[in-house]
Amino acid sequence: MKYLSRVPRPPLDGLIDDLYYLEGTAPYARLTLPPAPSALLIINLGAPFRIRAGIDAEPAEYADGCVVTTPTRAWQFGYPARTRSVGAHVKAWGLAPFLPMPAAELCDRPVTVEQVWGRSAVAELRDRLASAAGPQEMLTLLEEELMRRLRGTAGLGLVRHASGVIAAAAGAVSIGGLSEAAGVSGTQLARRFKEVVGVTPKRLARTHRFTATVFAIDPAGPIDWGELAGGAGYFDQAHFGHEFRAFTGLTPTRYVEVRRRFLREHPGHTLDGWSLPAD
Repeated sequence: MKYLSRVPRPPLDGLIDDLYYLEGTAPYARLTLPPAPSALLIINLGAPFRIRAGIDAEPAEYADGCVVTTPTRAWQFGYPARTRSVGAHVKAWGLAPFLPMPAAELCDRPVTVEQVWGRSAVAELRDRLASAAGPQEMLTLLEEELMRRLRGTAGLGLVRHASGVIAAAAGAVSIGGLSEAAGVSGTQLARRFKEVVGVTPKRLARTHRFTATVFAIDPAGPIDWGELAGGAGYFDQAHFGHEFRAFTGLTPTRYVEVRRRFLREHPGHTLDGWSLPAD
């Protein structure tokens, strides 16, 4: 697959990790994405793709693209035979300035870009992207669109700062201490987080801890699960296993088996590192 990315210019760089272009054939028809402390915007330029927002959910088709706020559970992405899109990997708080609704309304409920920005606006944007001279021009067009849509968001500074503290501690923070340091009540902080991120600070902290733990796993080598769980701050290995299944639908050992399958069948692939074959 062809993949290009770049960091957007300020002030978008405070909201978005990178803008990207993706084209080609996916390694598997369906990929599982464990929850991460981030959000996603996709503008689709190819055949429709399908998203299954949770193990017990029915898959839905997305033609124009999708908006995904910070998820609380694993979700599946079904690729067409050949995919082509531009998009943005967004910080946990970064979608709020582009949404007409609180982020909590979209939690674990991916929506089409049309539902957020309107049919005519999205159709016009997709036409401009499709007729661009190449991927870099596409990224510039997307960046300009995001700059144009950027708006002020109540509570963004508070949530951004608190989210940074959570990220720096890999989720190992006292939420009570966080709200006290911010000078607001726990209820106020949770309300702002749900409006801006889509989840509470406690849930975001859990996601950060889970993500840090997963990235500490080397699927190519031996794994001491007890040491890994203890190092991540879990009470014991049983608690760690329960949390792992809650986030991914897989046991830790099954997760590693699937990761090893990906590495074995598609070494060095663009999508390696977080996506998994649908188990």
